Amino acid sequence: MLHELLAERGRQRPMWSMHTAITVWGSLALVLLGTVVIFLAEFGNPDTLGPMGLAHKTLAALFTSVSARTAGFNAIDIGALTTESLAVHYMLMFIGGGSAGTAGGVKVTTFFVLVLVVWNEIRGHRDVEFRGRRIADAVQRQAITILVLSAAVVGLAILLILPLTPLPMEKVLFEVISAFGTVGLSTGITADLVPGAQAIIIALMFIGRVGVVTLAVALATNQLRRNYRYLEEKPIVG
Repeated sequence: MLHELLAERGRQRPMWSMHTAITVWGSLALVLLGTVVIFLAEFGNPDTLGPMGLAHKTLAALFTSVSARTAGFNAIDIGALTTESLAVHYMLMFIGGGSAGTAGGVKVTTFFVLVLVVWNEIRGHRDVEFRGRRIADAVQRQAITILVLSAAVVGLAILLILPLTPLPMEKVLFEVISAFGTVGLSTGITADLVPGAQAIIIALMFIGRVGVVTLAVALATNQLRRNYRYLEEKPIVG
């Protein structure tokens, strides 16, 4: 019986690893979400998708959604996007591409690991589970750390730049997240920023490209074992 089970298992197609599944399905979900939002938000915008035919609108929306996750190319005028399209760009640029790649952002795996944490907490599961596997506690802490520190860097940069420029908040936010995610897209305000604000943008590009990667590697390798644990206490949250 055991021999038959092992033989049957050997004939089965190999399963994707959890990392591959999260990266592939997460990336497809982000591309689809971005495409739909951009298509609907820009459908009648005369400065972006408005003058195009239906097929060209769909293709341009798809290309723009993919490009927002650090490709850096644009098929439409980014400076003419609606508020809704800018908002979805904020999310796509901040998340970025897959781990261990050249894309910027906090990475797809980081974001969707935290989505799984929330989902399993809502369902009342003790462990964070996905595709019949449990996600290690250390990975969850690493994802939280990367996301919180990245959000803090972006927030600090916005607070430093806003007093230096009269430009609208939504354009500054786009510029900051694009720099942090090393996306390469701009609404066209970079040249209008004062030198101090431009220096912050430059620093953000360096931090986004080197800092987050270095932090992720450091967190992954800095696993210290202790021979003791403190007593557990449960503070009230929420």
